Amino acid sequence: MLLDAPLTLPHLSGIGGHVCLPGSKSMSNRALLLSALARGETIVENILDSDDVRYMVQALETLGLQLTNNWDQHWIKIQGCAGIWPVKGTELFLGNAGTAIRPLTVAVALGDGRFVLDGVPRMRERPIQDLLDAMNTLGMQVRSLHETGCPPVEVIASGIPGGVTELSGAISSQFLTALLMVAPYAKKDVTIKIKDKLVSVPYVVMTLEMMKHFGVKVEHKNFEQFYIQHGQVYQSPGHFYVEGDASSASYFLAGAAITGKTVTVEGCGKMSLQGDVNFADVLAQMGATVEWTPHSVTVTGNGLQGVDIDMNTMPDAAMTLAVAALFANGPTRIRNIYNWRLKETERLHAVSTELRKLGADIEEGVDYLVIEPPPQIKSTSIETYDDHRMAMAFSLAACGEGQITINQPDCVSKTFPDYFDVLLSLQC
Repeated sequence: MLLDAPLTLPHLSGIGGHVCLPGSKSMSNRALLLSALARGETIVENILDSDDVRYMVQALETLGLQLTNNWDQHWIKIQGCAGIWPVKGTELFLGNAGTAIRPLTVAVALGDGRFVLDGVPRMRERPIQDLLDAMNTLGMQVRSLHETGCPPVEVIASGIPGGVTELSGAISSQFLTALLMVAPYAKKDVTIKIKDKLVSVPYVVMTLEMMKHFGVKVEHKNFEQFYIQHGQVYQSPGHFYVEGDASSASYFLAGAAITGKTVTVEGCGKMSLQGDVNFADVLAQMGATVEWTPHSVTVTGNGLQGVDIDMNTMPDAAMTLAVAALFANGPTRIRNIYNWRLKETERLHAVSTELRKLGADIEEGVDYLVIEPPPQIKSTSIETYDDHRMAMAFSLAACGEGQITINQPDCVSKTFPDYFDVLLSLQC
């Protein structure tokens, strides 16, 4: 269900059943780039068909790689280039896909010529200067074309000299991920020192595990300093299976917790590389019953209690928590979420604004949110700010008595094009 017009949701008095999750966006784009940089041919299975992933695929094709796409069956075959791009200089348009533009900014430096990476207007507001500074320290030649510290970015490519660099980890772990994935192809060893606090550490763990699957090792000291030996070459594993998206799982699990039903999501579980799978444990802290298998998780709702919790390691699922908090007994405090302000939209302000429209009392701090649930959910139209996670998280407000309309529901195409079809299929 992709609609340009506003979508008025029915009252979701019960959300229960089974969900087979679409592939993870974060894993899909990492797997695509690692396959592209590898020696040999890789088939990436359970690939997510979404805007962000298609931007990555289009970029790799523009860079001269041979890809065979089967979107209907969710697999893509890639002939890797072993770190040598066939195309000498080009322009890449990445929409609002942070998981594409950040690693590709580093990856194109392996090539030869002038590369320009750009996106939609919101992408031109999303900071990337910390990554550019680290790249320049490692001998690359890169700059923000408009001198804003944001895209568009120009890379004058002639390989990566390597060496030692410092990197801020306070805004996004994607900057570190970008450097890590490309560093094995530097001309000498690379050391990356985190000069402040690294956010979203589970995403870095995912990156390291996926690099290992493609045959490259990274040494680190407590996620504060990383060492990558040059001369390593990614080797295709032949096939790579993308886990189901744990961030998307959060909506269905929270729906069950809110409505007192049972939902099982298939595709991620105790064996998952994704940090957001641990959102189920947050729901357990709030009173839900949680059952795990290696590749699935089941949540049963028993009424929710407010919590005080640091959500820095799973910022996307924190948005789901913010809406679930409307149905809790007592206030919920969500801490350490400053990087919400630098996502697809300014999420702290956006979430606060829409929660207030639903009747909640909100305290918005620089990096935290306190939610006092309303006696009853008010009827309202939810602005999505062209942010897929706003649309999906706030759909859960329809579990209350108010009539909820989602504006711009088609923005979910970024990661989960048929989200509303799946959600409505779980009414019980």
